[in-house]
Formats: sequence, structure tokens, C-alpha cells
Amino acid sequence: MIRVERIDRLPLDIRNLREEADREGVNNMRLLVEQWTSGALRFSKPGEALFAAYEGDALVGVGGVTCETDLDAMRMRRLYVRRDWRKRGAGRSLAQAMIAKGFENADLLTCNARATPAAAPFWETLGFVPVAAAGHTHELRR
Repeated sequence: MIRVERIDRLPLDIRNLREEADREGVNNMRLLVEQWTSGALRFSKPGEALFAAYEGDALVGVGGVTCETDLDAMRMRRLYVRRDWRKRGAGRSLAQAMIAKGFENADLLTCNARATPAAAPFWETLGFVPVAAAGHTHELRR
């Protein structure tokens, strides 16, 4: 059973997620680790949060929500689920935690679904709609 937890530091297993994402050509785990390490993005501003999904003790995914700097909105960021755990509820569980947290702080959520061909359909199943906007591809309004 998938367990989602809010975290305040990167899990030790983040290296495995990053390596898998790198092999797939997905940059978001590399960006997560680099920005966390540099302090540029720690999901620590009011309303922000980083979540991890676990199956038992195994880290199977991460995702977070940050303040959207140019809008009165929250941004879904750095969602990644290990390949073996896709289509098994981990991504949806993470996204639902991210969405709930986002809606605690704003009536508009955004995401950039350009990372992979599966990203846009995934977010759309959760109610996000495509938009022509600078900086993001999809929005969800409360």
C-alpha cells in the first residue's frame, strides 16, 4: 500500500530516483537535488511542501508544491514516480496530496507538463486543463 508523507529533507533513496529519471531523460530529479543542495528551492516558504511516496520502506516517488511567483497560485513541481510504480496509484496519491496542500493556499494551481509525453494526460485526469500561458501548461481552479 502506498503511503504519502510530507518531508522536510530529501530521502536517502533520492539518488535512486534521480538516476532513474536521468536515464529516462527527465531532468526534474536532478533539478530537485541541485536546487535543494544549493538552497534555491527547499519547499519551505509558507504554503509550500514536499511529499514522498513509499511502499513499505521503499521510496517510490516524490513531488512538491511551491508558490507561483508571478500569479496568486501554487505550482505543482518535481513529481516523479519510479517506472515500476507507475499506474499503481503512487503518482495519483502524491498529486492528490500536492493538490490538497496547494488549495489550502490558493484557488489556482499550475503545472508544467512538458517533461514527458505522459505528463499532460496524467494531470488532465486530475482535472487540470491545458492553457496557453508563459511558464506553465496546465491549470486547475477550485
